Amino acid sequence: MALRPSRTVDELRELQELTGDENGAQRVAWTETWDRARAWLRGKLDGVPVEEEIDEAGNQWFTLRGASERAVLIGGHIDSVPNGGWLDGCLNVMAGVEVLRRLAEEGEPATTVRLVNWADEEGARFGRSLFGSSAAAGSMRDQDELRGLKDRDGIGLPDALREHGVDLDRALEARAQLESAAAYLELHIEQGPVLESMHLPLGVVLGTFGVERSRITWTGQAAHAGSTPMDKRRDALAGAAKLALEIRPIAARTGDGAVCTSGGVVCRPGIVTSVVETAEQLLDQRHLDAGKLASMLAAAQEASERFAAEEDVEVAWERIWSIEPILFDETLIGFAEEAVREVSGMSHRLPSGPLHDAAEVSRARVPTVMLFVQSLRGLSHTRLEDTKPEHLELSVAALDRLASRTITWVAT
Repeated sequence: MALRPSRTVDELRELQELTGDENGAQRVAWTETWDRARAWLRGKLDGVPVEEEIDEAGNQWFTLRGASERAVLIGGHIDSVPNGGWLDGCLNVMAGVEVLRRLAEEGEPATTVRLVNWADEEGARFGRSLFGSSAAAGSMRDQDELRGLKDRDGIGLPDALREHGVDLDRALEARAQLESAAAYLELHIEQGPVLESMHLPLGVVLGTFGVERSRITWTGQAAHAGSTPMDKRRDALAGAAKLALEIRPIAARTGDGAVCTSGGVVCRPGIVTSVVETAEQLLDQRHLDAGKLASMLAAAQEASERFAAEEDVEVAWERIWSIEPILFDETLIGFAEEAVREVSGMSHRLPSGPLHDAAEVSRARVPTVMLFVQSLRGLSHTRLEDTKPEHLELSVAALDRLASRTITWVAT
């Protein structure tokens, strides 16, 4: 059976009709719609000699046995955010289905090939992203916190997992799934504007950004808005506003894809007739280089102290969350570039700002690489998310060629 990339596009549209509505995709993990999508995926591999397994973390595996037990993994996730796009996550899975079909038709592959549909990459219902892949990678270390998570209806995460056959206390047993893994390949829409701006359909991902996420509390003095002269004010919002602007030149000076975002400021007392007494500011900083990420954080902290002195307010920092940068395997990056050039003529290397399951697999010391396909207007996590059908077909062809190279590499 020859590879049929157009079939992948048709099946993605079919999945969209099955699990979406006028607002977008509704395949939120740990819901009936998500279960329906997984059953639909199972049906797409009917007649292909694969073995299905659901592991202890809820990840769905399809294994095509090869001459070697060493396994090349192709991964993605079929879950979505509410009102999500038709491609985010599921493109990876359905492209992998097409690759499995082609390999199975040609006979026993030189290595075992496994397609994994990771459970709850998005974290949309309970706020905990990369659930299944972090369990399989052994990096899940927040079991106590997970036991306390609830959705908007007050349902606890352990109870929702139990409804889908998953025991939270056993989730880490999914680590056994990576024991034979020799390489991991993931295709994803870019979710950003870089490839489109360069008029390129495909790109090769160098790794995923490290993240420093902070909560900054500015403390001044509430005072009457009408009777307090401007030069006598201790306005907490003034410090936050200055920092929100300063992070732009910090990112520009750092370069190499650096991004800084002040994603929210909550002011108290929060009324129009009072100078702001406290301003709680959220800051997200990302970079592919750990040293440059640390320097961005230090620069923002130094600037905040300077602004606090200028505005006669106090400032305090709290780290909310951090993750180190993940660099992908150089050999696989080379294979990916060759595959992209063969199907589209040109390749471009770029980092990934969003996190992906690939980052967790790489943290488990499995050689990993990702391919990106262009996203129109850079939009994702919205029903407006889109990619040209011809670019989707190119991405399936590139993944297939990358898989073939990787199988040969692992087998030798």
